[in-house]
Amino acid sequence: MTDKPLAPLPEDDAHFLQRLQPSRLILPVVIGLSVVGFMFWRSYKPGDLAPLAHASYSWLLVTLLVLLARDFGYIYRIRHITERELSYRQSLDVIMIWEFASCVLPSAVGGTAVASFILNKEGIPLGKSMAYIMVTALMDNVYYVIMVPLVVLIAGAGLYPHEAMQGAFIATLRVAFVVSYVAVTAYAGLMLYAIFVNPKSVRRLLVRLFSFRLLRRWQRSAYKHGQGMMEASIQLRGNPAIYWWRAAGSTFFVWTARYLVIGCLIAAFVPMDTDTFLFIFARNLTYKVLLLLAITPGGAGIVEGAFPTFFGKFIGTATLTSFMVLLYRVVTYYLYLVLGSFFLPRWVGRVFAKRPAQQ
Repeated sequence: MTDKPLAPLPEDDAHFLQRLQPSRLILPVVIGLSVVGFMFWRSYKPGDLAPLAHASYSWLLVTLLVLLARDFGYIYRIRHITERELSYRQSLDVIMIWEFASCVLPSAVGGTAVASFILNKEGIPLGKSMAYIMVTALMDNVYYVIMVPLVVLIAGAGLYPHEAMQGAFIATLRVAFVVSYVAVTAYAGLMLYAIFVNPKSVRRLLVRLFSFRLLRRWQRSAYKHGQGMMEASIQLRGNPAIYWWRAAGSTFFVWTARYLVIGCLIAAFVPMDTDTFLFIFARNLTYKVLLLLAITPGGAGIVEGAFPTFFGKFIGTATLTSFMVLLYRVVTYYLYLVLGSFFLPRWVGRVFAKRPAQQ
């Protein structure tokens, strides 16, 4: 008896797989490595890489532990937020594919755009999937809203790379940083109000706001987003306080670990004190503002090009800085391209294996 053929993929399924097909890896890899290669070519001087021979293996170990802790934190968070509807195996698959999607889609879009689809394919109804993704987005935004004032206190004016940028660029960056903070704060407040107080009024507000001529093309999306907030409110409003505390705590853990990676890598090759380490952590938040605006897949080229501007002063020579850019991208980007290429085919085979054949 022969196996029955699988039915053709639904349009949404096919579109999802098309967005994450392996050929999409070529562009970001070529862009990123080309930028790093150019940086090495322009800056290389014999002897500049001498500090590599004296690397601190303890800090390299710390970096590895931070990366592992971050990923385990993400696995715990998604499993908790989905109210344990996912097993640990499913949670691992979801996080790896989510990270992979973030690598191959533009940073301005990110993996969140496909996250509810991934959860839905794990057997969670679409409405609940959207609600759970809204929780992750809400927690991420709240983390940013709380941490920005703290890092401003830590770094002050040094939050911006005055040593590497002219005054006009610094002023533009400062405006972008303030605007992004206000926008994230407003959006977080809107989500909190929609989920816990009055989701219908938020849906009406979004529809009216996007009824203006310049925004009308996104009115349908705004209505769907408002509808998603209503469904999230129904799904989540009754959850106990411990649910939100654990969601917030795991979010604080994973994002703090994410922002610690650069400091740990630099400390492995360049001696630094606690104040400098905290300063690097603080500057990470302004660095991420640029990446949110990147239109290339995974921010390729933008991440590499902006890195020396924000962190070069803490590293020393331009050649060592170029090496640090490459190392940073290996552990936070190329690693997840490789892992995603491994997990995605197996995940697709698992979640689509039970599709009935078309008669």
